[in-house]
Amino acid sequence: MQFTILHGPVFSVLQLTLKTGETIRAEAGAMICMSPSIELKAKPSGKGFFGALGAAMGGEKIFTSEYTALEDGAEIVLGPAGPGDIVHLSLQGETILAQSGFYLGGDASLELSAQGSLTAMIAGEGLFLQRISGSGDLWLSSYGAMMQRELAAGEEYIVDTGNLVAFDGTMRYSLTKAAKGLFSSLASGEGVVCRFQGPGRIWIQTRNISAFAQLLFPFFPQEK
Repeated sequence: MQFTILHGPVFSVLQLTLKTGETIRAEAGAMICMSPSIELKAKPSGKGFFGALGAAMGGEKIFTSEYTALEDGAEIVLGPAGPGDIVHLSLQGETILAQSGFYLGGDASLELSAQGSLTAMIAGEGLFLQRISGSGDLWLSSYGAMMQRELAAGEEYIVDTGNLVAFDGTMRYSLTKAAKGLFSSLASGEGVVCRFQGPGRIWIQTRNISAFAQLLFPFFPQEK
C-alpha cells in the first residue's frame, strides 16, 4: 500500500494506491473518488451490534466503509468533511484515543471501539472517545492544521476539549475547568479543558469548530 497526503494543510486529501487484495477501512462518506477496480462494503463500527451501538453513543457513525482492491494499482482518494489537515500514524500494537469525527481511515485489521460513559463525562473524569488499537496504518483528520505535543513522564499539559483530536491511550487525563472559579472560566471563554499527564503524545487542531459556529451565529436569519 502506498499513500500520499495532498493539498494540505487546509484542504488535505489522502490518496491511496492498493495492491490486489489490500483493504482499507474509512469513515463512512469519506470517499471522494476511486478506481472502478475497488470493491466497497459497509461494515459495523466495532464488534457486533453492541459495538455499533457503543460507537453511536460516542458520536460515531454506526457503519464504516471497507475498500478492497481487485487489481494492482487501484486508487482511492479520501477526505474529511471539513477543511483541515491529515496526519499519518504507524501503530505497532498501540492504542490511540480520538475524539468523535477525527478518524479518517486505517488498516482494516485495526480494532475500533467506543470508550467513555455519560456518568464519567458529567463527573469530569472522561470523554466519549473512539478507541483505535492494533498494528497498521492510521490516518486522523483535523479542523485546521494539526499540532503534535509530546510529554515527558510526569509532565502535564492542558488542551481545550474543542481543539483536542487524539492522544496515546497510555496517558492519564481528566476534565476540569479552565480557571479555578466558575465565573472566570465562563468569562474567559474557556469552559472545560482536558488535563493530561505524560508520557505520551497529543494531537491538537488549530481551530475549534464550535467556536466557528458561534462566530457565524449572529449572521443566521432569526425568527421574529
